Amino acid sequence: MRLLLFFGVMGFVLTSCEDVMNPPLTEAEVIQGLKSALAVGTDTAVVQTHRTDGFFRDAAIKILMPADAEPLVKNISYVPGGQALLDKVILLMNRAAEDAAGEAGPIFKDAIAQMTIADAWGILNGSDTAATHYLEIKTYDRLRDAFQPKVNVSLGKELLPGVTPLQAWSDLTSSYNTVANSIVGQLAGLTPVNSQLDAWVTHQALKGLFKKIADEEVSIRRDPLARVNDILRRVFQ
Repeated sequence: MRLLLFFGVMGFVLTSCEDVMNPPLTEAEVIQGLKSALAVGTDTAVVQTHRTDGFFRDAAIKILMPADAEPLVKNISYVPGGQALLDKVILLMNRAAEDAAGEAGPIFKDAIAQMTIADAWGILNGSDTAATHYLEIKTYDRLRDAFQPKVNVSLGKELLPGVTPLQAWSDLTSSYNTVANSIVGQLAGLTPVNSQLDAWVTHQALKGLFKKIADEEVSIRRDPLARVNDILRRVFQ
């Protein structure tokens, strides 16, 4: 009986000590921790992408040609000088995304500031990328509207004297579509390319940016070393 009482008391003491050392999370801590996680993730993603080669040298987010341009890419040899022009367009598409990424910071900060307690608890108990998903829902339209003009300006910069990426894309697709619409092209099964370059680059730039944020969120949730401050260590322990 005494032995059972002893173990009962010890169990209560140990449980009490554990509760003291690791008290339940408060609502304030949860929302602070989630805001901190999003701030770390978005800051890192913007820094990684808003620099030279941030997109172009990152195979995971590098922007390539639209899906409907695949026949053009495969058959670029039909267009004189086409491969060199295609390479330059791809480079400038990525430069446009790198340039536009700098617009994201203030928009992310505003969305993070508006996070509610309900949002925070849902994110904490959600998937490994729940915070990224929340942020994408809250910011995508604003980011698209901010990115598109920036992308247009970047794609309008001269690649060569008198030649911009938009003009190069127009020349490239026009040359290719001429072949695709010819009897030879039709016999070869070629189809015209109709994608708008600026819309494509904007979409892919945002897709790449959110991928980087998701990578950071997964790292914070799974890797203790990625929890760079006390509140992250407390919330994601």
